[in-house]
Amino acid sequence: MKKSASITARMSDIITIERHILHHERQNPEATGQLTRLLYQIAYASKVISREVRRAGLLDILGTTGDVNVQGETVQKLDAIAQETFYAAFDHMGVLCCMTSEEVDDIIPIPAQFDLGKYTLAFDPLDGSSNIAANVNVGTIFSVHRKITPGRDGTSEDLLQPGRRQVVAGYVMYGSSTMMVYTTGRGVYGFTLEPSMGEFLLSHPDIRIPDEGKIFSCNMGNYRYWSEGVRKYVDDVMSTDKERDRPFSSRYIGSLVADAHRTLLYGGIFMYPMDYKDPSKPKGKLRLLYEASPMAFIFEQAGGMASTGEIPVLDVQPTELHQRVPLFLGSKREMKEVIASIKQHG
Repeated sequence: MKKSASITARMSDIITIERHILHHERQNPEATGQLTRLLYQIAYASKVISREVRRAGLLDILGTTGDVNVQGETVQKLDAIAQETFYAAFDHMGVLCCMTSEEVDDIIPIPAQFDLGKYTLAFDPLDGSSNIAANVNVGTIFSVHRKITPGRDGTSEDLLQPGRRQVVAGYVMYGSSTMMVYTTGRGVYGFTLEPSMGEFLLSHPDIRIPDEGKIFSCNMGNYRYWSEGVRKYVDDVMSTDKERDRPFSSRYIGSLVADAHRTLLYGGIFMYPMDYKDPSKPKGKLRLLYEASPMAFIFEQAGGMASTGEIPVLDVQPTELHQRVPLFLGSKREMKEVIASIKQHG
């Protein structure tokens, strides 16, 4: 009897992502179940992509398709698989009015034969895919807004909303383990895929980023193209001064999901500043709707900050589906310091 009770107690401590989502749905008496089904489908699609990523080296799905996407980037075979997986997971569910993706130029409509829902989905199906042949962590990033226009079909106006209006944001990281992190505006939660069960289990409840850290993450190869304020900040964190007992450690993977995830757990700062290679055409790198904005929502919910260097990312009003912005994510201390340096030096 004691052994049976012990097993029962341990089982009651296991929280699957479905149980977690349902628990939060029941706390909202106005919930219709659409958002719950949407999150279920994201988890399902992520399991499918995780399977394909894990066996990529054993099958003929590494390398490129020969196509170029709307970003001007070479499409990897796994990009195409991830894109199709997400589309197939949502085109018939009746929870979305439209979608947009890094891999597609325009709005992705819901086929006319299916019911439409009251949410939009913006997603990067496979972030960091250019590194996948080197077995580097890759991921999926997603952002959900409520439909704001009248009528049945979704429009660009429904997608082009500031990050403050997000109802869900998250990412899935495919690495030594597959992990899904998301927020609905009530804290940040992480779930790790248990392969033998095929279930995402709560492994990181109420994630909080440390208020300060000792790691900075950026592509130092672009140092000479950054503004004076950004360069001065980087020079400072690489040196030893009276306030810091040692310089920061530099860690950069080149996959936003992996770099942001490490920053979220360990603290410090991730940066992809404005590029002034062509001073007449300064530009950001990361896409606002399905990279910067969802990450910003997660970091703010975890007690950190997210900025373009000038304003909070969540306050940026999108003007186009594939709009790019500079991005700074991190602990409050480091974020305040880099913003102050940019404000002082430009």
